[in-house]
Amino acid sequence: MDYKMTLTPEQLDILNGSEGEAMAKVMKTLVLYGEAFGAEKMVPVTSAKGHLVTSFGLKVMKPVYNLMDQLIEGGALSRQQFTVDPKPLDDNVPAGILEKLVFKKFMYTMQDSYDSQLKKLGLIDESSYTCTCYMDEVGNAPKKGEYLSWAESSAVVYANSVLGARCNRNSGIIELFGSIVGYVPYFGLLTDDGRKADWIIEVKTEKKPEAQVLGSAIGMKVMEDVPYVKGLDKWIGNELNDDAKAYLKDFGAATASNGAVGLYHIDGLTPEAKESGESLIRENAKVYVIDDAELQRVQDNYPIMWKDIEAAPKLCFVGCPHLSMAQLIEWTENISSSLKKNGLKKVTVPTVLTAAPAVCEEFGKTEYAKTLKESGVILSYICPLMYMNNPLCKKKAVITNSNKLRTYTTSRYYRSEEILDIITKEAK
Repeated sequence: MDYKMTLTPEQLDILNGSEGEAMAKVMKTLVLYGEAFGAEKMVPVTSAKGHLVTSFGLKVMKPVYNLMDQLIEGGALSRQQFTVDPKPLDDNVPAGILEKLVFKKFMYTMQDSYDSQLKKLGLIDESSYTCTCYMDEVGNAPKKGEYLSWAESSAVVYANSVLGARCNRNSGIIELFGSIVGYVPYFGLLTDDGRKADWIIEVKTEKKPEAQVLGSAIGMKVMEDVPYVKGLDKWIGNELNDDAKAYLKDFGAATASNGAVGLYHIDGLTPEAKESGESLIRENAKVYVIDDAELQRVQDNYPIMWKDIEAAPKLCFVGCPHLSMAQLIEWTENISSSLKKNGLKKVTVPTVLTAAPAVCEEFGKTEYAKTLKESGVILSYICPLMYMNNPLCKKKAVITNSNKLRTYTTSRYYRSEEILDIITKEAK
């Protein structure tokens, strides 16, 4: 077969079966994938570790499990050890008898066997299930300029924007193939031109914009284009400290889920914006001005998917993407303080904070862990989105401060301060 892409002798050898039939098929798939997007060559994956988006053992995913078996049997294992998105189940998260029955008998029936496949392919360990693999506690943070083969949208946009790595918004399995063969097609966000900004975003708010709403507004406006954001330094400064990183994590997840953003630049803050400034902006870039009224307009137009919009909340999820250590501590302090102010000891809505297993473990060693537990809040490594995929859970009045969770499920969005108020006061 003739390929349009220029391939190295080693890549051609793999295509011709030098490393086995399974590896040849993996390479062929990546070449055809790249050619569909106009890639002229492949480049080596240079990050130390990979990341997979498919972490859930749904019964309907039989083709994936068959594929995994073929890869394992054919010796086409990942050249990188990898982390993977969060697990879908945690017995500590509130669920009724029927909901648990659906989870374990009808939905995630293949979880144990799929976890076994992942380990054989290259999963690092049991603590590697998280959408925020770049947290210090997890240890999968790529370096500036490294080429990745990832698919998780919130991780891709964080790696590209905050860390300055280079990765396209790949699909599930394609990202695994890149880690297996060690190459990815060179196009899109891997290229200098593909990282140029198509939009100028001017933030002109009178108060610090909620990260999730600001990201939502930008994502819905620019879709898959690259935005260059000005005016945010007034609220989050010009240093990539823990607070700024946490803000950008949530902001980026909203741009990626409410639109299809894979990269953003923050003027004076993110690596490439600091390095190249406004030279990153394309000529004749479009302009989008965001003020407080615009953010309120965006939030007011979110659809409410509950059958009874006046229903009292039955469950609250905070942490999609997973929370950082600093965010866990902040939420613990805020919940404790608000409960005390309202004369209460425990939250009035069952509440789940989610974080990476390694972050949960470190948090458990702090004095805050006891405070959080005493407040009645559950700390979990779960993926809230996978929980909400249960058809019975879809009917529940679930609230969240995550625009990603709101977008993909029937959960209802509230800003963080609204969430705090709801869960720490007596229901009317």
